[in-house]
Amino acid sequence: MRVLVVEDEETLRTRLHDSLAAAGYAVDATGNGASAEILGDQFPYDAVVLDLGLPGKAGLDVLKAWRRRRNLVPVIVLTARGQWHEKVDGFSAGADDYLGKPFHMPELIARLGALVRRSQGRTQGPLTVGGVALDEETQQVAVDGTIHRLTGVEFRLLRALMLNRGRVLSKERLEEHVYDMNAERGSNVIEVYIKRLRDKVGRDMIQTRRGQGYVFGGGGDG
Repeated sequence: MRVLVVEDEETLRTRLHDSLAAAGYAVDATGNGASAEILGDQFPYDAVVLDLGLPGKAGLDVLKAWRRRRNLVPVIVLTARGQWHEKVDGFSAGADDYLGKPFHMPELIARLGALVRRSQGRTQGPLTVGGVALDEETQQVAVDGTIHRLTGVEFRLLRALMLNRGRVLSKERLEEHVYDMNAERGSNVIEVYIKRLRDKVGRDMIQTRRGQGYVFGGGGDG
């Protein structure tokens, strides 16, 4: 999954980036509101962590602009502790959750995970398809009781495939959800990771649709 972090304080922005990346997200980060608005419209983020006090364009105005254009990306607003009116303004503008500063990083990660699950109509617990169960906290997959550890890219790729069970996902769409905008993308990188995942979850679970992409748990060309 891919998230956008919008925070003008550099130390906190770096901390958010590194913590969310360690939690299994592909992370883009910016400290400017105007840039954030463009990024949020350009890329298919699964969620946004949005500070309100930003240079370039206020976070609240960025959020309002997204909602006016029917950009419904889930947003967690960061507010100053005790500024209740910021929470009200954020919810009125279309925020999905808020967290007061200073905050504990594990709480933000937990709230972000819950927000993404709600947006996908999911509940707490492993993501399960057939005999494959993906634990998003440990970034491990269990296949008929056998546990396999996953690299960061393998985890994000498998999660994207499982969340879209039965749907054909193009290589380009998978790349958008697996990599951040600074990642180097070789022409056959997705194919390499698909092969690695097939070795762990079974070849039949990830099918190729020639000229279209890949589908998890559906028929294909092998």
